[in-house]
Amino acid sequence: MAPERETVRERTPAGATAAGRTRARLDQPRPPRRRILPEWDPEAFGRLSERIARFLGTGRFIVWMTVVIIVWVVWNVSAPHSLRFDNYPFIFLTLMLSLQASYAAPLILLAQNRQDDRDRVNLEQDRKQNERSIADTEYLTREIAALRIGLGEVATRDWIRSELHDVVKELEERHPNGHVTFPTERAERPERSSARDADDR
Repeated sequence: MAPERETVRERTPAGATAAGRTRARLDQPRPPRRRILPEWDPEAFGRLSERIARFLGTGRFIVWMTVVIIVWVVWNVSAPHSLRFDNYPFIFLTLMLSLQASYAAPLILLAQNRQDDRDRVNLEQDRKQNERSIADTEYLTREIAALRIGLGEVATRDWIRSELHDVVKELEERHPNGHVTFPTERAERPERSSARDADDR
């Protein structure tokens, strides 16, 4: 009998769509997708909105806006008909003011949201700081209480002074003549006397 030949078959993806699909590699980042809408930096846009909102909330903006409206109205009323660009109902002025208001409101809201986020972060930091301060205060209070308890068992200067005063009074009561001999003096006297006798010899 002829030996059987082993055939090695390569596994191929089944289906028509699987054969043409490229597999994404997990060890490499995905390529950036193309976007139809323009991209912008949210942080830069937020800073711009805050600047605009700050300018809209100043007296300078109100003064400049009033000057522009007055010049607009005076020009369209007193200028020759060929130079007027917005006649009496001032429809174009109304359109410009409504357009300005429609852009100003979202910018102000965006600036307020950013300010609320900053306030929330500051409040969280203040809360954590207060918690740390409270913990430190409690620790110091416990340490001071422990020191007071420890000092209650230590002999203070006033206590030692009062004890010595009591001892002196007790000795004065025992020896009314005023001459008090302590045990150490009694022990030293025989030694001194024997030393004098040796010198005399």
